[in-house]
Amino acid sequence: MQRVRIHYFKGEALQYIGNLDLHKVWERTFRRARVPLAYSQGFHPQPRMHQACPLPLGFTSQVELLDFWCDSEESLAELQSKLEKSVQPGIEIQTLTNVPLKSPPLQTIVESAVYYVTLPEDCDLEPIQEKVNQLTRLEICMRDRRGKQYDLRPLIKELTFSAAQPATIYMRLMAMPGATGRPEEVLEELGISPFVVDVVRTELTLLPVPEEVENNV
Repeated sequence: MQRVRIHYFKGEALQYIGNLDLHKVWERTFRRARVPLAYSQGFHPQPRMHQACPLPLGFTSQVELLDFWCDSEESLAELQSKLEKSVQPGIEIQTLTNVPLKSPPLQTIVESAVYYVTLPEDCDLEPIQEKVNQLTRLEICMRDRRGKQYDLRPLIKELTFSAAQPATIYMRLMAMPGATGRPEEVLEELGISPFVVDVVRTELTLLPVPEEVENNV
């Protein structure tokens, strides 16, 4: 058995596909490619796949990650060739790498995520610059998520604005379980509708894998 990590782009064709549906997209891709996925044990066995932190609807990404376990001794090059022939539009596979079998679940080791927001050409930039400055100066920024109060401010690691055309906002947000900053909520705090801007995730920072795990591929 081997555990493999796929780095792929999620493009506009799938930007409104949610995390659960994307999981099914990958299941179908593996079936078409005839890659023998390993299954969990128990009464309802499921294909062993882990996705990194979910991407909000309407956004695209250059750094999506998926781990899968397969009962195959094929090389990474062979697996990538088979998957590229079977994957549907909206997914562009970049690389496959081997991962230690006992490495922590992918969704637990993503520390932060970077998003680039491209603003419309007719956008009034001065108020946005001021709101970015105000938000970065705050020590506390309380918001409501599903009926629960939370502080957005510590979830924002970096937030900058560039007026160079096209005008952009750069944000690095926490992405740990229980401490995840959502780009659409930052945009709402800035008075920007997430439906009128282009948002792309460009980076995922992973926590280091312990050396004893790294050496046990």
